[in-house]
Amino acid sequence: MNNQQSIIDNQFPIVFFGTGKYVLPILETLKSSYEIPLVLTTEKSDSEPVSKFAQENGIKLISVAKFDEDVDSEIKKTGAEVAVLAYFGMILPKQILKLFPKGIINVHPSLLPKYRGPTPGQTALLNGDKTTGVSIIRLDQEVDHGPILVQQEVEILPNDTASTLYERLFKIGSQILAKTLPKYLSGKLKSTEQGHSKATLTKTLMRDSGFIDIASPPAVEEIENMIKAYFPWPGVWTKATINNKLSIIKFLPERRIQVEGGKPMSYKDFLNGYPKLQPELVGLLEKLQ
Repeated sequence: MNNQQSIIDNQFPIVFFGTGKYVLPILETLKSSYEIPLVLTTEKSDSEPVSKFAQENGIKLISVAKFDEDVDSEIKKTGAEVAVLAYFGMILPKQILKLFPKGIINVHPSLLPKYRGPTPGQTALLNGDKTTGVSIIRLDQEVDHGPILVQQEVEILPNDTASTLYERLFKIGSQILAKTLPKYLSGKLKSTEQGHSKATLTKTLMRDSGFIDIASPPAVEEIENMIKAYFPWPGVWTKATINNKLSIIKFLPERRIQVEGGKPMSYKDFLNGYPKLQPELVGLLEKLQ
């Protein structure tokens, strides 16, 4: 069986690196056209999306906390010449990159070199961008630095959150990947070096990234962008006094608010339902309405 034939009859093995629900369309695409002998994920529970997919489809799974000789050995056993990576959450060391003669293909949710790093979707929303996109690149030793195989611009919708944006970007990414992989594997697709001087980096989010000090809050537009960018995690939140009790309050998409442990409600209903609110919180909500 020649290599070109194996590419089109589900016998070409591809190792997958990925984590979380957003990458499931990519796994589905790979499964429909190729053999997946091994999935590596940073998920820690069998009930998480990628782990569950692998188990349900009889695919060998490794939950990776670090790369060691055992992981290297399992990858080598697959005989795979190429891998696909999406939303994995760890930087692959040099020895892993060397295991794949045809390289590791990364589906990245931005128009590289813009928004390299862990939070490209959140950063686009935080900056109020109207468009973003998907880049298919070949990984090298630097973060999101490798040559570009193909890119597609994608509109950011007015009501997008990080969750809805990533769902759409990785779905589009899976469709692009389905068209790109056969050309890449057969050597018919040329790559383009990124414009590294134009690169921008994104930051890792922390729980406190979404905290708002209501005594000196950001501008309304900035808060609205934060609510979209930080949903579902880390969320936008503050601490304020309600009925003489200090409470954690969450700001949600679609102009909703929630006292921790309570039900989400509109800003108007919240103001009407809690007459004894800290004045700074009242003032902020009146601006946000």
